[in-house]
Amino acid sequence: MGREIHLVAAARPNLPKLAALWHAMAEAPPLGQPVLVHTGQHHDDAMFGALLRDLDLPEPDVWLGIAGGSHAELTGRTMVALETLWRQRRPAVVIVPGDVDGALAAALAAAKLFIPVVHLEAGLRCDDVALPEEVNRRAIDAVATALWAPDAAAMLTLAKEGRAAAATMTGNAMIATLERTRPLWSARPGKAGVGRYGVLTLHRGANVDDCSRFARLLAAAGEAARRLDLIWPMHPRALACLQAQGLRVPSGIHLVPPLPYLDFIATLAGAKAVITDSGGVQEEATHLGIPCLTLRAATERPLTLTHGTNRLVVPDRLPAALEAMLADPPVSRPIPGWDALAGQRMRAALATLLLGGVPLPPGAPPRAETAELLPHKTEKAGPRGT
Repeated sequence: MGREIHLVAAARPNLPKLAALWHAMAEAPPLGQPVLVHTGQHHDDAMFGALLRDLDLPEPDVWLGIAGGSHAELTGRTMVALETLWRQRRPAVVIVPGDVDGALAAALAAAKLFIPVVHLEAGLRCDDVALPEEVNRRAIDAVATALWAPDAAAMLTLAKEGRAAAATMTGNAMIATLERTRPLWSARPGKAGVGRYGVLTLHRGANVDDCSRFARLLAAAGEAARRLDLIWPMHPRALACLQAQGLRVPSGIHLVPPLPYLDFIATLAGAKAVITDSGGVQEEATHLGIPCLTLRAATERPLTLTHGTNRLVVPDRLPAALEAMLADPPVSRPIPGWDALAGQRMRAALATLLLGGVPLPPGAPPRAETAELLPHKTEKAGPRGT
């Protein structure tokens, strides 16, 4: 096997994306030794370990154990740890998914050591540089050797930024994993005792760290729950804020611990609607055809608006927006690249890179798909959310 290919996971959303590539590599002639590196941003069993088991991923080869602190502290400590690792154990390439602080740290540390960097999920933009995730994804794309875009909208963005030569439309890795695991999650039982329900997820700092905004969101969710019971798998960050602020969960909202991947997708698939601030949930809801209301002023996934079931909403309009969506559910249309084959496309692009060539040339996105891309911001942004 010889050369190592380091796949860096920092947080829970990174794992389904890496799983698509991991399994595609395992099912084909080896390109090298895949090494799972966990920075530690999400580290407990509920947020990380359970997902490894659900996604049939091995325990990470390297655990850095770095979590907590400010954006700068987390990024800096992770960079130092990764530089130390990679000076001792230099990989042939580093693959970085997503846009969390650990991903930025990995991209910067590898680039400064002149190790090729691949950004898995490149080209996503919400055009609000006040959001830390937007800063991270732009910076990762700027230093990456190869850019793997999930769809035509991301390819268009990278072309506008002058990075077309480095970009390959490999497809949506999150959706590839959802399809690969469909036989597993579709066999899971529904939510006993709840009946007709929706799903609520909240975790973005701009939504849950600000006391007044979190209280407004909670009140709006409570009003929405009068129309549809809501199951809320509570992120540890949201739980800490709820407890610190002494807020009461309104009637009709059913709190549950963070759900393993298969249980969460099964729950989402059975929902009548989802209310979220998560990027990945917007994609999953679109692919599953579940009406989705996103509590953010903008989204880096514009095709969930133009081709999917997603709508952006400010907190004060949430109850009315849910009622309207339930009365007239939006219909999603197929999105090229959002299928089961992203892992195979990524493996092909990786093979080209490792053989000393350049990333595969970007294919021209279908004319109709490109023409239908629309602005991905709300007309009235309201209070900033992420």
